[in-house]
Amino acid sequence: MQHATVLSGFGGQGALFAGMLLAYAGMDQGKHVTWMPSYGPEMRGGTAHVVVIISDEPVASPVVRHPDAVVALNIPSLQKYEPLVKKGGVLVYNSSLISDPPTRSDVRCLAVPANDIASELGNARLANMVALGALIAATHVLPLEGVMQTLDTHLVPEKRSLLELNLQALQRGAQLVDMMTVHTVN
Repeated sequence: MQHATVLSGFGGQGALFAGMLLAYAGMDQGKHVTWMPSYGPEMRGGTAHVVVIISDEPVASPVVRHPDAVVALNIPSLQKYEPLVKKGGVLVYNSSLISDPPTRSDVRCLAVPANDIASELGNARLANMVALGALIAATHVLPLEGVMQTLDTHLVPEKRSLLELNLQALQRGAQLVDMMTVHTVN
């Protein structure tokens, strides 16, 4: 099994942190992992992105042309990465900031109001964790509990006060997708 994900948003939305958490969680689960962030002018408000590959086997290349999944936290990210998602893949998009839904019918598109849920939790900066929770529930690339444990293990001391909110955000994103799946089946 090899799974490639692109997480993308404005610099400061936490796409790179969400990707780093996913990569650490993969390593903690004994997987082979690559984490390739995009820095540069993106850190000043442009579209930042990271490619994370999680595999049972060594990863031959960190470059991905058609990812299995994309998390788009803003409109430019959706515009850039929607066409690239592999047929049959997953596209999680932040419907709080993206009013026009994706147009692809050959991928599973999940509208996740990440900013709205983050605001309900009391911190708008949690939108990345809401979206990551949704991605994990939609793809099952890793167990949610493992990602939550990794967050607890690797969160730096100066951010420990935000641990519980981040865990809640991951759970809310996953629960939203689980509810979507139940409604789709019925």
